[in-house]
Amino acid sequence: MEKGKLVEFKHQGEPRLGVVERPEGKKNWVVQDQRGQSYTLHPRQIEYEVKGSDYKPHDIAVLLEEAKPLQDPSSLEVAWEILVEEGETVTPAQMAQLLFSEQTPASCYAAHSLLSADKVYFKQKGDVYEPRSASQVGEIQHQIEVEKQRDREKHEFLTRVTTALSEKKADWSQADQSRLEALERLVLQPEQGYRPAQDILDMLERPQTPQGAFDLLIELGWWNFHENLFLRRSSYPVQFPRKVLEVAQSRLESAFPDPDQDIRLDLTHLKAYTVDDESTREIDDGLSLEYLEDGRQKIWVHIADPTCLVSPNDELDLEARRRSTSLYLPTGMISMFPSELATGPMSLVQGQVCPALSFSVILSEAGEVEEYSIHASLIKPTYRLTYDDVDEMLELGVTAEPEIADLATWSNRREEWRKSQGAINISLPESSIKVNLEGEVTIELLDQSPSRQMVAEMMILTGEVTGRYGQEHSLPIPYRGQPQPELPPEEELMQLPPGPVRASAIRRCMPRSEMSLTPIRHAGLGLDTYTQATSPIRRYTDLLTHFQVKAYLRGEELPFNAEEIQEIVFSVTSSVKEAVLVERQTNRYWGLEYLRRNGDEVWQVLLLRWLREDDNLGLVLLEELGLELPYRFDRAVSLGDRLELQVSRADPRQDVIQFREISNQEAQEKGEVEPVNSNH
Repeated sequence: MEKGKLVEFKHQGEPRLGVVERPEGKKNWVVQDQRGQSYTLHPRQIEYEVKGSDYKPHDIAVLLEEAKPLQDPSSLEVAWEILVEEGETVTPAQMAQLLFSEQTPASCYAAHSLLSADKVYFKQKGDVYEPRSASQVGEIQHQIEVEKQRDREKHEFLTRVTTALSEKKADWSQADQSRLEALERLVLQPEQGYRPAQDILDMLERPQTPQGAFDLLIELGWWNFHENLFLRRSSYPVQFPRKVLEVAQSRLESAFPDPDQDIRLDLTHLKAYTVDDESTREIDDGLSLEYLEDGRQKIWVHIADPTCLVSPNDELDLEARRRSTSLYLPTGMISMFPSELATGPMSLVQGQVCPALSFSVILSEAGEVEEYSIHASLIKPTYRLTYDDVDEMLELGVTAEPEIADLATWSNRREEWRKSQGAINISLPESSIKVNLEGEVTIELLDQSPSRQMVAEMMILTGEVTGRYGQEHSLPIPYRGQPQPELPPEEELMQLPPGPVRASAIRRCMPRSEMSLTPIRHAGLGLDTYTQATSPIRRYTDLLTHFQVKAYLRGEELPFNAEEIQEIVFSVTSSVKEAVLVERQTNRYWGLEYLRRNGDEVWQVLLLRWLREDDNLGLVLLEELGLELPYRFDRAVSLGDRLELQVSRADPRQDVIQFREISNQEAQEKGEVEPVNSNH
């Protein structure tokens, strides 16, 4: 180093030229740039020495001006192609000679600038530069192009975000979707943080929080305000894989060989009724009554037969197994099978010849099974009725359809017989919450009507018959049972107010149902053997039972052995629990949303039971809605007391509901309720 030398050094990461002025201490030197700014440098900080000496600070601008037109990065590619074949290293001066056919201070500095800035063709080794291999250059160029593409996509994403935020529809690209899914992940799994989503929020100057991501997704129209986060957090698949949809379409368009074609019993002459809610789309059961010549009556229960379109372990079966059940949410149903199949050829459609699995049963006068048989069949549903239709027919005593009244009579006898066998009847209000396309929420209280009792009893009867058939023929099928509950003493139960309070106390004692490959008693139903087989379109274990029973009817080897059934049931049971939890959480959300929207209403509630009596925290039943919610009392009350409550705060997203009690006088002033006596 000597005075007058022109050197390059880095200042705040940027290259800068300066003229050496004087030494500073034993090792450092003071240099001055073209603006007169002085810097103290150690020799190790010197990046490059420009040829020549006796430079002055004002020479820097001249050198830079001369070097500027020579600094074309594309020229390095030509030099690299020449040097890479021999693998020769090169100095800046040699590069200047190669590129510019000269080695002036300006051309050498231009060559140095090109080489030091290059990240593609050359790598520095001491004072020389070595050409990278062709494969290395190709990989680096690919990475650079990928980065450029990311930058372009980021810019385009920001443009589309601006468009969407201005309440215009954005045409999201595949790359956009991955960014939006990153935001989803931050909302759904907040404990994981997820840096990519936070980077997006930072780029958009938004709070880098799950709530910030949630708000943005709503504003962009990617999610709606009431997005079902319970469903999204679950493993339940909302969409069907393309392969499954293709198979479903092929089943619709071309004939699928019916494995039971040769053994189907033609029952199309029977008058067959399907009875469901008006909104039901998967029609999986129907009823007939046959009057025999000896005066007896034979009950027929017809169950939809999806096994004529689904084979064990095919794509449709495996997808149904993965889902385990259809999901019934206030906003709509997510079917276990593609809906075109589930609501079409798999369902028992009025006026069409449909494959079915039909159960014939003759009962004793007391309601006990005397004879039964199971058949692969063909039926032709005569009427599609709603529960209200059947209730009206029973009330009016419609003589043109005597089968309905007789089926209701048999269902009553069945219920009484099951009670004599120890069945435990728990009658608590149930409700159905629906959300239409406009977002309106309705809650309908489901009455324990004769029609619902009739259908329920016929389905329980079918479950008993299927269980007996499996037991008699040693079929490995998923039997269902329930251990005997330890109920409070009769005198203790009788001290509780009759109705919901007493039913709630019994419900708390009921153990969970169990599944087994061998028959077990179902204490709640009062049956020694029972399995579910009435909903094979929407419950996988029912479909599994159908596969086994149908194969036995055909005289074929069963598709699943006991070990395989056990493994499948274990997997499906876990999935069902998750699906049930999603249904429960979603119903609670919309129940709270309904109460939030009706904050001015006064609700009559009944104290069902104590959650923590010491804290005055009880579970109340909103009788008009069939909803059970917690409430902390600020006065002495007893089980079965009725009072009026009004919502003081409701936040469905945070699962918060708070009430305040309305006095009788205040309620009457509002003109919303009649005075009631809360004493019993």
